[in-house]
Amino acid sequence: MPSLATIARKVMGLPEPTTTAKPAAGSAPIPPQAADSLNPWEAAGAELARRQNAALPPRSAPAPMADDVPWAAVGERSGARFAKRFGRGVLWAVVVLAAITGVRSWIVPTKAPAPAAPPPARTAAAYPDAEAQAAAARFARAYLAWDERRAAERAALLAAVLPAGADTAMGWDGRGRQDVVAVEPGAVTAGAHRQARVRVDVLIQTPAAGASPAAPARWVGLDVPVVETSGRVVVSGRPGLVGVPARGPKAPEIPAPAADPALTVQTTDAVATFFKALGGTGTLDTVTAPGTQVPPLPAGIEFAALSSWSVDTGTGSDRTGTAVVMWTLGGAKVEQAYRVELTRVSSADAQRWQVASARGGSL
Repeated sequence: MPSLATIARKVMGLPEPTTTAKPAAGSAPIPPQAADSLNPWEAAGAELARRQNAALPPRSAPAPMADDVPWAAVGERSGARFAKRFGRGVLWAVVVLAAITGVRSWIVPTKAPAPAAPPPARTAAAYPDAEAQAAAARFARAYLAWDERRAAERAALLAAVLPAGADTAMGWDGRGRQDVVAVEPGAVTAGAHRQARVRVDVLIQTPAAGASPAAPARWVGLDVPVVETSGRVVVSGRPGLVGVPARGPKAPEIPAPAADPALTVQTTDAVATFFKALGGTGTLDTVTAPGTQVPPLPAGIEFAALSSWSVDTGTGSDRTGTAVVMWTLGGAKVEQAYRVELTRVSSADAQRWQVASARGGSL
């Protein structure tokens, strides 16, 4: 059976040690090297060291240093050389990038950042003009209509548009009588703290009293202070009477449209027949264009005459003209103006002009 030393030599690939016979008595002593070789482990280690030394290249003696420097130069390792090259590459990349961006900034100047948009300003909620006009109109009708025999009725009407606990007399001394014929609310001027001023035009009249005849009706202005509170608009205090202009301003010069005389003569009878039917004499369906629906005037208004009729110049099958019509109503005659649209209707045997619409006024 092989010994442990033999197995170790085979595993490590070492040669088998050679044995040397022991010298006989009286012979020369064995040299130290030979004695050492008698230990197989030491012999195997020595052989392994010899083989490794034989495989290495021979070392060259270091060159002598100038000035007797007591150290020798050592070559750079591969890791140090890589670190230097990588650092140089990074440095050159930074230099090139800086040069490119600098030249670009010379050619294309950097745009200044756009100023930030200011935050949207908070705007107060629009004043409820319609509600303010309604409250002021109701107040004006009750405020300027008084009757010493019906003071409680006036107070109740005013309380509906005044704040809770307000004085419903509103400065009235409780005497006399005055009627309100008409009320027309006007401009609303908003103020601070949800307050506003509403202009109201009121037509008032003092009725006859005993032998005194009734005074003529007259317009008067009333400035009514209002305030929005708790979701409603109420009158916030006593109003003030103001004057109303006796006449309006001068009207601008508005050129009249040029007339088409031939078509005016051709369509006069058709327009006159239309207005007769509008006043209740005749049937509107026979003089209006297909699909047109025009309601007739109420009873008591009758057609008196077509005072004038003129068709505007133009082309096509749709034309417009101006008519002045005299009506009889209330025991009197009154002239009114209309803008009439005509359309040409064709049938199998003829063509005729019929009324498509009629609007009051000269616009």
